[in-house]
Amino acid sequence: MRPEFSRLVTAPGPDGDRTWHLLDNGPVLAAAGVTPRLTLLCVHGNPTWSYLWRKLVSAAADAPQHAVRVIAVDQLDMGFSERTGSSRSLPTRIADLSALTGQLGIDTQVVTVGHDWGGVVSLGWAVDHPDQLAGVILTNTAVHHPAGEPIPAPLRLALAKGVLPRGTVTTPAFLQTTLALGHPALSPETKTAYSAPYPNSAQRGGIGAFVADIPVNDSHPSFAELDRVATGVRELTVPALLLWGPKDPIFDDRYLRDLIARLPHADVHRFEGAGHLLAEDVDIATPILDWLAEGLLAAQPCGREATAEAGSGPSAEPLWAQLEQRADDDSTAFVEMAPPGLKRRRVVSWRRLNDQVLALAAGLHASGVRPGHRVSLLVPPGADLTALIYACLRIGAIVVIADAGLGVKGLSRAVRGAGPDYIVAIARGLAAARAFGWPGTKISVEPLNQTTRRALGVELTLPDLLRRGIDAELPAPPAADVTAAILFTSGSTGPAKGVVYTHRQLEAMRDALAGRFDIGPGTGLVAGFAPFALLGPALGATSVSPDMDVTAPRTLTARALAEAAQAVEATVVFAAPAALRNVLATAGDLDHTGRRALEQVRIVLSAGAPIPEPLLTRMAGLTPNASLHTPYGMTEALLVTDISLDQIRAAGSSEGVCVGEPAGPVQVAIAAFDAEGVPSAELTNSPGVSGEIVISAPHMKDHYDRLWITQRLSAANPGWHRTGDIGHLDGDGRLWVEGRLAHVITAPDGIHTPVGPEQRIEALDQVGSAAVVGIGPPGAQQVVVIVTPARGGTARRPRLALPGRRPRLAGTTLAAQVRKAAGIPVAAVFVLPQLPTDIRHDSKIDRARLAAWADRVLAGGRLTRP
Repeated sequence: MRPEFSRLVTAPGPDGDRTWHLLDNGPVLAAAGVTPRLTLLCVHGNPTWSYLWRKLVSAAADAPQHAVRVIAVDQLDMGFSERTGSSRSLPTRIADLSALTGQLGIDTQVVTVGHDWGGVVSLGWAVDHPDQLAGVILTNTAVHHPAGEPIPAPLRLALAKGVLPRGTVTTPAFLQTTLALGHPALSPETKTAYSAPYPNSAQRGGIGAFVADIPVNDSHPSFAELDRVATGVRELTVPALLLWGPKDPIFDDRYLRDLIARLPHADVHRFEGAGHLLAEDVDIATPILDWLAEGLLAAQPCGREATAEAGSGPSAEPLWAQLEQRADDDSTAFVEMAPPGLKRRRVVSWRRLNDQVLALAAGLHASGVRPGHRVSLLVPPGADLTALIYACLRIGAIVVIADAGLGVKGLSRAVRGAGPDYIVAIARGLAAARAFGWPGTKISVEPLNQTTRRALGVELTLPDLLRRGIDAELPAPPAADVTAAILFTSGSTGPAKGVVYTHRQLEAMRDALAGRFDIGPGTGLVAGFAPFALLGPALGATSVSPDMDVTAPRTLTARALAEAAQAVEATVVFAAPAALRNVLATAGDLDHTGRRALEQVRIVLSAGAPIPEPLLTRMAGLTPNASLHTPYGMTEALLVTDISLDQIRAAGSSEGVCVGEPAGPVQVAIAAFDAEGVPSAELTNSPGVSGEIVISAPHMKDHYDRLWITQRLSAANPGWHRTGDIGHLDGDGRLWVEGRLAHVITAPDGIHTPVGPEQRIEALDQVGSAAVVGIGPPGAQQVVVIVTPARGGTARRPRLALPGRRPRLAGTTLAAQVRKAAGIPVAAVFVLPQLPTDIRHDSKIDRARLAAWADRVLAGGRLTRP
């Protein structure tokens, strides 16, 4: 902490003059000749002190161009402020703060910044000073606790009779417990600094008094003041920023959801992996100053209007238009090959699907689901999920889709992050919701007995909704520009992100797919990928879900694919690369009927990871009358470019994988690398220039959910999305993907991207697959290659002895061949029996994991499996 920021101020208060300690960069700015344009008033919680905000105070001082004064106070009886010897309740603390700011004579607009119970105090000041208030920033805090729910366990323990004085004052237990909440753990020096104002029980009285002042019920002396502040927050219209650490054992996501409901225009960012001491866990100073610079300091509003209230009128052709147009059509709309609990397939007509969608929509609305409510659907792809999605869309509810392929932890993170108002799930999903405390009213897909309903906390079932919808009326259709869905990414490059789409953007996605691949009425669609199954009814196609686990693409067999194709006389098939590999591996199980069904297919689509040309060629043998396409896209824009097998062959070779030309109205540009491998701010279409791939399209995402920082970075170029993928355009306007931005290698000899070298290495007869990673500090990274041996007994790829379960360094001959093929300097070559892949696609190599492993091994660690 910089000593020049520390000062003492005496201010009058409700019980006389009191001396405050605070951190203030005002004198430093004044010495530099800077007149503040805005003041941040930062209030800590319990048992911290102004030290919590030291980085923000310093960052603002070091950025005089912003002209932001930061005042971080030590509340009375806390930090190095005066020990008053009197009890200071919430009303007194709010009055104390007002007295201090009056004494300081702040003559600019103020943005309050609060954490923990300092958040309540800061909001009290905000509510009481509307004329001076410019904005509100909050980190983990709360202004309201749901009636009937117990307060967080750590606070219950601290408040327990006999524990309160001993745990908070007599001993430093409460202080030490709080300081143990760092993610990562606080350094000894930081813990010492936080403990410095509280060396003995005489100095810790304020810690105990703060805990005792928590309004646990409406009989508490401070309850009325807390209620006044909580009510007043709803009336605040100033820009707001909510920064949150989800791993907080005290202020968990339910308090964030409450604050969002009170400040629906707020910008929100959840830092996955961070917790209660957010300002220690992550850098919040930079985003705060960026938020101010782009909003208040630019004389523009920072906040965004609540999506449920925005809009421009209904769509010309909503997603359910095909259902309405075919309401009297008894032909097949959807086939579910193996519904859970049934021995035979389920066939749903257009009439039946439309009736069920309308009944569910009316039933949901009659049960309290309103426009803007979030509905998490933990239901496997099939007829039930399809009907539920269209029912939610019809009434303006926001569909939240996060599949089990994220794994238990990833799925729990996604559901908690989205904060659904309702969860509709099968029994397994309901059990997980109960076990992990996921928020939202629980609705079961299956009928349940009363004992099971109580055990799982279920309030409604699908049959209940259908009965309620018989005589219920539907609300007006939602506007085109309100939020329709939150779709979670794969989580293959970090925690899964919620991608927000409006109705208009989903409609544009439908139109892009229909236009590019001629999918519509008369099309039979085999969807081994959930988004295509869900868009089938919107496209007017007859869809089928094959007998497979869509969260594990490799479970699709050739027989299951053929049976699904036969069920709908399929003309279009979509399957992930891992699914195609298993289809080819099990092709020997196909009978004559199955082969005939696959011969009727005219288009095969596969995406999600680079697909080798030989694999596509083999697939063409199973579907001889089909055009094979490998569209490139992502959750943020399902279709970006497209290329066929014939076009792949015509493109030849380059540095990366050719994914074709932009599809339809899509625009593609490149943010070129600078000398340090950082993408530039400017975009280019010049051929041969490598950098980050940047796209623009009508069917592109609206924003990331509750990830303001991530969204800001991804939309650095207004109207464009920075994908995080890297590549280049060629002279014919085709896009070549070279890997992910996180996998760029900055070596002493220059910048390297992984996919090109990997492809050249995989062309060796001895190699099955390869991963190229960089280890070491940026600018001096060394290239490490990890390969798997080729399998099989062809003349071109002779069978090699496998290395067994233990990794090993490559032999001299193989290492030399790999180095020559790579075409870049290679420090080491390892051989593994298998490369780790991401959990959803089962196709994308986990280069980050391999890089960490190689770094550890080359630093002297054991040569174990990654």
